[in-house]
Amino acid sequence: MSTIAIIPARGGSKRIPRKNIKYFLGKPIIAYSIEAALLSELFDEVMVSTDDDEIAAIARQYGAKVPFLRSPEKADDHATLSDVLMEVIETYQDKDVFFNNVCCILPTAPLTSSEKIKEAFKKFANGHYDSLCPVVAFSYPILRALEFSGDNKLQMIWPEYLTTRSQDLKPAYHDSGTFYWIKTDALKDEKTLFCKNGSAIEIPENEVQDIDTETDWKLAEIKFQLING
Repeated sequence: MSTIAIIPARGGSKRIPRKNIKYFLGKPIIAYSIEAALLSELFDEVMVSTDDDEIAAIARQYGAKVPFLRSPEKADDHATLSDVLMEVIETYQDKDVFFNNVCCILPTAPLTSSEKIKEAFKKFANGHYDSLCPVVAFSYPILRALEFSGDNKLQMIWPEYLTTRSQDLKPAYHDSGTFYWIKTDALKDEKTLFCKNGSAIEIPENEVQDIDTETDWKLAEIKFQLING
């Protein structure tokens, strides 16, 4: 059963210029995702999908393959991750190369370890799921969330939970934005990374950091240093 790791890293980044290859504690941030994939020893192919020659060169430097560049249509702001993955799968298929499983690893996920990728794959394979990703619990119960009303007054979104104890509220989770396992056939059929027959592993908040601002970047560096001593 063949498996591919796809790291999507387009050249454009509006909020943090050249984010995917910006140096993160001594090396381009994409290098961490490539190295985690290679160290897991799970993949027949570790490739970077990019439209950018400089990103392609750096990806190859750290051991990933870039057998072709991403099309302009799949490199704009409207292309989804599913669109990008499908383009990669279809391009390989045109070369008579087929993969049963795909792991999409984001290029700005330096806190992701090879051990976590392997842990997720074990549950993905043993549970016979079509997709699986890491999730993080919201630090505060979302059923106690507040909003501003039309006249700018504060109100609860779900007022029926006003007097419910926090410990009695059902926990909720959000996508960690780090990596995703999915069966190729399920990706083709459902065109989403969250399949009907999908599951997740829970990871702690200190192992994930969404990186959209310079502050996010510094927080990710702090978390990385805490995790790695």
